[in-house]
Amino acid sequence: MPLFSATYPIRFSDVDRAGILYYPRFLHYFHCCFEDFFDRGLGIPYNHLLDVERIGFPTVHMEVDYLAPLRFGDKVEITLGVEKIGTKSVTWMYTGTTSRENKPVRCVQAQLITACLNMDSFKGTELPMKYRDLFAGFLVPDSHRTGFYKPVRG
Repeated sequence: MPLFSATYPIRFSDVDRAGILYYPRFLHYFHCCFEDFFDRGLGIPYNHLLDVERIGFPTVHMEVDYLAPLRFGDKVEITLGVEKIGTKSVTWMYTGTTSRENKPVRCVQAQLITACLNMDSFKGTELPMKYRDLFAGFLVPDSHRTGFYKPVRG
């Protein structure tokens, strides 16, 4: 199964004084992609998890490598895959790619770990089997587990 991806425009409000994407904005785009993954990739709006199923997935650890700058007017394709499904956590892998002179340029890669959280007690809880099975469909291929993967295009 292909990994999930979504494309976002870099807006004027996203850039810093140097005219490049302010680095924390990548974290915002990762979370936008995460929410879009639930909504468009799984067909379950993320607010449904929070408000009805009463589970959430807060980030508890992250590693980010910034590789190339983005500027106002660029578009970034954020690709999300699942590296590991734990009992109470999920390790997500993200890449961000833009286009320069009609060639893809990797601008960011990241690994984020989220915990499965009970929204009533704010304590960790086991990942429901429903989500374990759904996330398994987005596992990063074994050939990419030694480092950051390249997006799989459908």
